[in-house]
Amino acid sequence: MPNLDLIQHFTRILPEGMEVRSKIFSFSKCLLACLYLLIGFTQGKESYIAVESYSGKIVLELDADKRRPVASLTKIATAIVVLDWAKLSGTSMAEIAIVPQGTSLIGGFNPMGLIPGDRISLREAMYSMLLGSDNVAAATLADHAGRSIQSRSGGLSPEAAFVNEMNNLARGLGMQQTRFVNPHGMDVSRSQGISTARDMARLAIYAMRNSGFQFYVKQTERTISSFRVNQKRSFKVRNAHAMIGRGNVNGIKSGRTALAGPCAATSSEKKPIVRKLPTGGTQLTGRRLITIALGSPDRWGITQTLINQGWAAYDNWKLEGQPVQEARELLIVPKPQ
Repeated sequence: MPNLDLIQHFTRILPEGMEVRSKIFSFSKCLLACLYLLIGFTQGKESYIAVESYSGKIVLELDADKRRPVASLTKIATAIVVLDWAKLSGTSMAEIAIVPQGTSLIGGFNPMGLIPGDRISLREAMYSMLLGSDNVAAATLADHAGRSIQSRSGGLSPEAAFVNEMNNLARGLGMQQTRFVNPHGMDVSRSQGISTARDMARLAIYAMRNSGFQFYVKQTERTISSFRVNQKRSFKVRNAHAMIGRGNVNGIKSGRTALAGPCAATSSEKKPIVRKLPTGGTQLTGRRLITIALGSPDRWGITQTLINQGWAAYDNWKLEGQPVQEARELLIVPKPQ
């Protein structure tokens, strides 16, 4: 919500006889105030959704189809494309990547202080990207994998070829309102990446089915290394997701940019429900709640509320016999190939 007192202060009528320089200064303040007001209206209220992953039951949502920037939640797609590429190509995550030129222009988080020419393993870059929200690591992963993908992408640059695969992933998951434009989610171009809370829930559900991805995002911190010339440089990177390790929270990613506002994708997992079968065997029913909060000034507060109320709503739904009146009540995400 824009600060109305601030706007009133900036937009007072200028007294007669004020010097031109002072008027120009005050006019500049008026422009800033109007910009502040405009941002407040264009961002609008937050969007959120809570989905039980195994059943696909949507238990809570608000403006879940509103298209908006998603900041570093973009890196979830980056990670999955890298992991899928590494698996299909037989590439070890210990393979060394070189930080490409131009990464110093990205801005935002660069916790390792990476510069062009530094060397880092794909695994360490993945930790820095997913835990520390490292934009340079994201660009490095995209460049390295993109050079392999590039050969079948019709002359695109490595990063463009990689982003094309990110969008292929989105289409395959039914993320119809999503467009990725870079591997890190920063606001750095005229064409902005965009998605919705519902689409990001699809991506998060899919990502958390990947055991390798799960292992990365559940870490609270990790000591990682890179190399500059022949010197090894080590860092302790901490998970930027403030709720990891609290209660049942075991992932996945947070983000924030000026256009997107504070965002969070979160996984809360409980022990499976064990049911004995007439045959003498047992049936396990997994329980994982995925929550997405976009453009939320209090992303951790709303996430905790979504978790608490989401689990309560899911338990009630189970007690009622899991009724489904409309297909839209379920979010069905394809299984990994």
